[in-house]
Amino acid sequence: MRTAARPGRRPDAALAAAPAPHEGASGADARRDRLFSDHGIRSLSKAHAEHPFVLDWSGARYSVDYEPAESTTATFGGNSNWRGPVWMPINILLIEALDRFGTFYGDDTRFECPTGSGRYLSLPEIADELSERLCRLFLRGPDGRRPVLASYGALADDPHVCDCIPFHEYFHGDTGAGLGAMHQTGWTGLVALLLRPGRLTALPITRAIPS
Repeated sequence: MRTAARPGRRPDAALAAAPAPHEGASGADARRDRLFSDHGIRSLSKAHAEHPFVLDWSGARYSVDYEPAESTTATFGGNSNWRGPVWMPINILLIEALDRFGTFYGDDTRFECPTGSGRYLSLPEIADELSERLCRLFLRGPDGRRPVLASYGALADDPHVCDCIPFHEYFHGDTGAGLGAMHQTGWTGLVALLLRPGRLTALPITRAIPS
């Protein structure tokens, strides 16, 4: 992301040092072909689909590539996959962090979001953008379908069940289709916080966790 600060206020050194999109991967993370999907932040950049991370070790080659749906190997725990899909708990933590840093930086520090759009947003506004994308998983899109039901076939259009929304374990990194267990109300149910007025600022998650 690119940053811009108003004169008279010094942005945080870490933010000021963030590379522009042409300078490194960090600057491109808010692009649709990287971490920023239409339905939230992916667990691994989509750039690794064409450019996987490869490690040659002791005569063997190991690689990590972008897998937007179920894992293609049982090595890392069966169908659960942290190399591409959208996971609700990670996104919720990011939204809360953006909100909290936004209370300090206010509107003075703004980021280009998405990268290349020419639109600069404050940290709370980026949190709003991410919240809206997560909510789209469960809301009807322009085609009348809910992305979470994309893998349900004809049931996605069945008037008897299309409004019975499951809380899947994680979501396809490209389509938003629900994947894994379909009853993960423990963390996917956190989307309810994004739908309420005031969002996470009304019920900060970190305050609810005992120390």
